[in-house]
Amino acid sequence: MYNVKLYNKISKVGLEELDAAKYTCAEDFEEYDAVLVRSAKLHDVQFPKNLKCIARAGAGVNNIPIDRCSEEGIVVFNTPGANANAVKELVVCALLLASRKVVQGANWVNSLAGTPDIGPAAEKGKATYAGPEIAGKKLGVIGLGAIGVKVANAAVGLDMEVWGYDPFLSVDGALSLSRSVKHVTDLDQIFANCDYITIHVPLNADTKHTISAEAIAKMKDGVRLINLARGELVDEQAVADALASGKIAAYVSDFASDCILAQKNAITLPHLGASTPESEDNCAKMAVYEITEYLEKGTIRNSVNFPNLKVPYEGGYRICLIHKNIPNMISSITHSVRCNIENMGNRSKGDYAYTIIDTAEQPTEENLNELRAIEGMISVRAL
Repeated sequence: MYNVKLYNKISKVGLEELDAAKYTCAEDFEEYDAVLVRSAKLHDVQFPKNLKCIARAGAGVNNIPIDRCSEEGIVVFNTPGANANAVKELVVCALLLASRKVVQGANWVNSLAGTPDIGPAAEKGKATYAGPEIAGKKLGVIGLGAIGVKVANAAVGLDMEVWGYDPFLSVDGALSLSRSVKHVTDLDQIFANCDYITIHVPLNADTKHTISAEAIAKMKDGVRLINLARGELVDEQAVADALASGKIAAYVSDFASDCILAQKNAITLPHLGASTPESEDNCAKMAVYEITEYLEKGTIRNSVNFPNLKVPYEGGYRICLIHKNIPNMISSITHSVRCNIENMGNRSKGDYAYTIIDTAEQPTEENLNELRAIEGMISVRAL
């Protein structure tokens, strides 16, 4: 029986995918094999020694101590693409909100409550809230992952001229991307040419403040900017200054900050990007699938800290080994396995590697301890 600790509220649709004969879920476990989490911060959590994996029901993993998990042999999963449609729809909404002053107009009409002849009075003020159409305008999409590709394709359907930037565009992404999207290799081309810019990249040391004061200076006057990805991808003070000067005509963000809230042409949402029941269900189902595949078969899929690896499993004896990616490790492992090896798979990712070995006989605890003693070995688990 595996114990799964729940942080935040995890969709019931996803939890129902767990076999009750194999899994128990609770929020108050002290000893647990897996974690399902959404936004709870785990950096200060002391994990039990038997924790094997953490699955984040969402794409970003900034709330999880990745480096510590890697050193402790804890596989961290995310759910890329599970919330892509929800975010795409909100980006389409944000494009319109940034253009047509819908929120400002609605707020103004609400302020007229009790005004005699409110209908004509409201219509008289509509010129103040006029805004441009998005058809025919250039949209720059920074990041062509699962969300960015959907956004780009949707914008093509709205008759926008779409420019996309992603130096790491995957084969699947390229195949899914509309041929109408102009793929550029220089981010400055997006800044210099696009009327609207939306960003969809993960947050890391290289992407923090992608939208900086320097980047904004390269943009067209009156550019309209959207950030529904991560708050720190944007230098918010630089955006606030550009809104105040008129360099940026409008900014729609999913991340609140005082300097942005002070700007009249900014619209801030309460992190609604993936807040749909469909998205929460999809993320939970994918997260549950990831942990069950790993716990029961050793399969790693959508890990952010260890390599993906799947070796066909028909039951029997399997040894799963997480280790450092160092020379002669595979020979050390195979030399130390005291069973006939029937099947084997190995993949590496940066400083770490993962090996699956199927054996004809059940490995003894003594043999597993011998494997654990190999220099550079992080964890050894027998199924």
